[in-house]
Amino acid sequence: MDTTSLAPLLTPQGWALLASLPPYDEANALSLGESLRSQGHSPELVSAALTQQRLRARAASKFGPSASQMLFTPDGLEQATRLAVAAHHANRYLQANVRKVADLGCGIGGESIALAGLDLPVLAVERDEATAALATVNLMPFPHAEVVCADAFAVDLAAAGVDAVFADPARRRGGKRITDPKQWAPPLSQVLALREQVPAVGVKVAPGLNHGAFPADCHAQWVSVGGDVVEAGLWCGPLALEGPGRSALVLGAASAHVLRDPECTDPSATPTQAEPIASPTDLGEYLFEPDGAVIRAGLVSHLAQRTQAQPVGSKIAYLTGSAPLPEQLTPFLQAWRIREVLPLHLKSLKARVRQLGLGRLDIKKRGVEVAPEQLRASLRPAGGVSGPAETWVLTRVGTARKGLALVVEPV
Repeated sequence: MDTTSLAPLLTPQGWALLASLPPYDEANALSLGESLRSQGHSPELVSAALTQQRLRARAASKFGPSASQMLFTPDGLEQATRLAVAAHHANRYLQANVRKVADLGCGIGGESIALAGLDLPVLAVERDEATAALATVNLMPFPHAEVVCADAFAVDLAAAGVDAVFADPARRRGGKRITDPKQWAPPLSQVLALREQVPAVGVKVAPGLNHGAFPADCHAQWVSVGGDVVEAGLWCGPLALEGPGRSALVLGAASAHVLRDPECTDPSATPTQAEPIASPTDLGEYLFEPDGAVIRAGLVSHLAQRTQAQPVGSKIAYLTGSAPLPEQLTPFLQAWRIREVLPLHLKSLKARVRQLGLGRLDIKKRGVEVAPEQLRASLRPAGGVSGPAETWVLTRVGTARKGLALVVEPV
């Protein structure tokens, strides 16, 4: 999406047309476009308006009702931070008592909106002209937010009165993810070098980034929303409110919970591994499934210690134990009661499905080369909606190479 395609919207007529459109409905998009063109609207304006209508519908999951007043590009929306997560970022800057934040590579302005929403002055910098234009529109409600179309590293931070930085390097090229931080735009090392100018530096990074890439004196936090890991952040200087180390932030619909191992003070260190059980006979009454942010943060061993549990196998992020899950840890672990332990053998599993008349079959897996959807298709549960339902966890247990199927029920 370039400046030319956006231009029709950045007029009173374009903005009015966009505001008049009904909620996006893919089934009616073609007929709506034809109707708008028959009313005399130019094809360029109709195309731009319908594109924004579609993007706004997709953006609702990230920005909520605010999406209906914003403008987007496909790439900008893809990389934009969810508003709920950006709000936690902004609160970190507020608690660090910074005066002005530079949002370098601001994209469509999601982070800047959260910062400005807390009355923090923001300098939003974006080198892509079309994206900067969208950020300008999106930040119009905030008089203390300024958008500059420039290269992020060409801005004189000191002259701009900036004492804190947030950066979200581009990690996609040609629709593909870039895993090497040296290939990000800008490279992670270049962003971290800004600490020589501004001590308060925050960077959004890929959640799968190797821990060894983190500065030893920063705080690294992984974030999950509704069970999905959405990002990791590096917080340096005054923004490392917890001190150096690693943590997991688990966000629910109306909740936020943080897990941190106070003994971990070096985020670049290799996460410790708890000792797994030796054999299936050592399985406890319960199976615990850590949240993805906990796993990425390397805090599974910390949870094992706090729950008096052990991994079911080497490098397997399922824990087992006989003690019930403490209430304060429920945001970080899904607890299951183990009902049966079955061999991971297709013929015997088919026989079970047939004998019990199973209808719904939920299958989870870790550490075994089995595709749950393919296995479910092979088992052909035919009990329908009225048939019994089961949840199976396919995994390796102890030192055994072959996997097992654990029949579990939620606690």
